[in-house]
Amino acid sequence: MKKIFFLFLVLLASVVLNLANASVFHFNTLGYLPNEPKVASISKSFESFELINVETNSSAFKGEAKGPYGQEDVKTTVWLADFSSVTSNGTYHLKLNTGETSSNFNIANDVYNFAFKTAMRGFYLWRCGSAVEGDHNNDNFEHEICHMQDGWLDSIGIADQQKDGTGGWHDAGDHGKYIVNAGITVGMMFMAWDQFNEQLNDFDFDLPETASGYPQFLKELKWECDWILKMQYADGSGRVSHKLTRQSFSGFIMPEDDVEKRYFTDWSTAATADFVAMMAQAARYFKPYDKKYAKKCLEAAKISYKFLQDNPEHKRFSQHFRTGGYQSHDADDRIWAAAEMWETTGEKQFLKDFELRLDALEDMVDENWDWGNVKNMGVFTYILSERKGKNPALLENAKTSAIQIANSIVAKSEDDVFNRPFGGKYYWGCNGTIVRQVLNLYVANEIQPNANYKTTSLDAIHHIFGRNVYARSFVTGLGNNPPMNPHDRRSGADNVEAPWPGYLVGGGQNATNWVDEEASYSTNEIAINWQAALVYALAGFVE
Repeated sequence: MKKIFFLFLVLLASVVLNLANASVFHFNTLGYLPNEPKVASISKSFESFELINVETNSSAFKGEAKGPYGQEDVKTTVWLADFSSVTSNGTYHLKLNTGETSSNFNIANDVYNFAFKTAMRGFYLWRCGSAVEGDHNNDNFEHEICHMQDGWLDSIGIADQQKDGTGGWHDAGDHGKYIVNAGITVGMMFMAWDQFNEQLNDFDFDLPETASGYPQFLKELKWECDWILKMQYADGSGRVSHKLTRQSFSGFIMPEDDVEKRYFTDWSTAATADFVAMMAQAARYFKPYDKKYAKKCLEAAKISYKFLQDNPEHKRFSQHFRTGGYQSHDADDRIWAAAEMWETTGEKQFLKDFELRLDALEDMVDENWDWGNVKNMGVFTYILSERKGKNPALLENAKTSAIQIANSIVAKSEDDVFNRPFGGKYYWGCNGTIVRQVLNLYVANEIQPNANYKTTSLDAIHHIFGRNVYARSFVTGLGNNPPMNPHDRRSGADNVEAPWPGYLVGGGQNATNWVDEEASYSTNEIAINWQAALVYALAGFVE
């Protein structure tokens, strides 16, 4: 009991120190787009401020403080500095009439390009079954080829035999690989490609040549899809293993040092449905670059879809491994699978399946969602599809639901002293949800254009990069005072002082309890599902 109390005191002291040392300037430390709103929250009383052009050391703008505004959950009072009227490119800082000055930041059309590239390269640096290497801020990050024995079939009743399960991405701060979490990850990244491919098509992520002829963004997705295909049972049934991991988490070791046996686990209907959705997406987005591979993906998706139709009951996976569970009821996964199969093939059977499931939903669109509830993915695919044959009443209801949720997100952002668009909700991985809501806002804007949707999308990005109670970036290696001790085995095991770069940490489970400590997996872990949401949010604002 004394040990628990001592650990509590250490944690409490860390939180207090973290907040006490926070800057009074809470703003996006990467910077701002020229023609979009620019507001900083200042946790110190002031009357006026200036925006100083660093290059000329002259005042570019003078403004008055707005406020004060208090907020109970963050136990903070702020005043606002609004400099939205400044649209000239340059490097600036804020100066208060009380004498304090902020760090420098940029205003430019490409202000988020480097962050986007770094976040996207995080997936390459997560690659399993490959050596990886990259430089960031004069540090070199690398690991050797790993997990080439993936994986063993003992857990699905085939003793002492292996099947090729190499490749893919490590899932999070651990080295396991999980289909359900891959689902929302791959799904969001394919949506980013679908919606923003004009600016992403020629983006260079400095990747090795692993998919000749593919744009680099899709090249990285294919690395994951190659592994996902291997998770389908080899017996032709269409079942899909829930995950491929060792029996319990490793210590903080590099991937190449993780040599304990890793197993294909039992199948689940959620994993099988997510497999269908991902492979249907892969079939249509990869088709312009590799028709043969796209056909392979679609054929695999059809086999697993048929299995789901023949087995309508939900089935959890039954392994008792002490690695990530990602247990999820399959109703949402099945609706997404049907939507993607219809969008890829246009076949009426898939539309009928989807619309029957859609019509049974009480709430068609959710504000708060992650890997455990991916129905938004299916509903958004349906709303945005240009295919004919949709039920007009169902479509209208889905659009109405999407607009209502987007308006709720906007209202909650406007009511927060840091314009955090998540209404006081905090839990494991809530930073990922904040940037995932940018997809909600994008869909609503496609239905009914509204400048507030774009503003709130940017507010989500501002929150992640410093306009938060800590006045810190939540992304390793980017922005001011970023996390230095993420729950990430590579960062904890290599000999580099800085953590591996570009990764979004999960955030606090209440308004003020985030701690930048390696052991705090509940607040400071990294994970592919949160990372994909960050990539999606930034993709819409790169030049």
